[in-house]
Amino acid sequence: MHRRSLLALPLLAAPGLARAQADWPQRTITILVPFVAGGPSDLVARAIALKLPERIGGTPVVAENRPGANGAVAAQALARMAPDGHVLMVGSIGVYAINVALRPNLGYDPVRDFTPITLAVTTPNVLVVNPQRVDVRTPAEFLSWLRANGARASYSTSGVGSSDHLTTELFKQRTGTEATHVPYQGGAAAATALIAGDVQLSFQNLGTVAGHIAGGRLRAIMQTGRERHRLLPEVPTAIEAGFADFEVTSWQAVMAPGGMAPALQGRIADAVRWALLHEETRQRLGNIGLDVVASSPAEYSAFQQAEIARWREVVRLANIQPV
Repeated sequence: MHRRSLLALPLLAAPGLARAQADWPQRTITILVPFVAGGPSDLVARAIALKLPERIGGTPVVAENRPGANGAVAAQALARMAPDGHVLMVGSIGVYAINVALRPNLGYDPVRDFTPITLAVTTPNVLVVNPQRVDVRTPAEFLSWLRANGARASYSTSGVGSSDHLTTELFKQRTGTEATHVPYQGGAAAATALIAGDVQLSFQNLGTVAGHIAGGRLRAIMQTGRERHRLLPEVPTAIEAGFADFEVTSWQAVMAPGGMAPALQGRIADAVRWALLHEETRQRLGNIGLDVVASSPAEYSAFQQAEIARWREVVRLANIQPV
């Protein structure tokens, strides 16, 4: 399909905007990934890169990993790019919401310096325990256990300021409980430590622990999505368990450099959303626990700003310091 036939476009008052829209893309599109290969940001970027050429007339799309500084290296690079639609970035909740709450000298502003494209995917966090160390099966039993053992309890995370870290801190704030934070380098290491019995509990991304739950190495107590997840249909949500409004998702979003013309933003958003909503993409990402959202730019912008405010307050109350 020729790329000029993708959308029925309204007449534009500004000829420059019309040209920008009609001329995109002119060359290979690069999707920056602020982390190493194999993680959720990387998998989402590569899924988009696989299908997006079908929607834009065959122009190549490549994913490029630029890890460093908890995502800041790639984010700072994106902020300096021209807003012509040839460089995008798939980034995480950390890059687009948590880092700015945790690190005042971040080097980029996740709202001002970027143009929103779409909230790509979400996944719930799952409260898991080592079944050999914590003999509980329900959220009520877990809460009783934590209140009795909080001084001795410890939890693993994928790092200071990660989604799983702040989810646990939010849970502690909501329930008035305590547990000692033990950060690791990534979710896989955090899960391994839990299985080994080095810690007793963790709120981990569904994709990280689904296999361990199925294999009996970890026990799922509850998950933080709004509804029960198809991969864990027997595991209740935190809201079902009586923790009002305790809905937390780890997420990935697509951004472009700041200052993009609205017409071009709209065209890119429509194309990226088409790639995400393609059945092959949905299945590819769904198999690893990532649920496609593909929101509008306006919907994502409102969501992002609410997330920044939420996690800024959690960081403040927990007095979390960057490392």
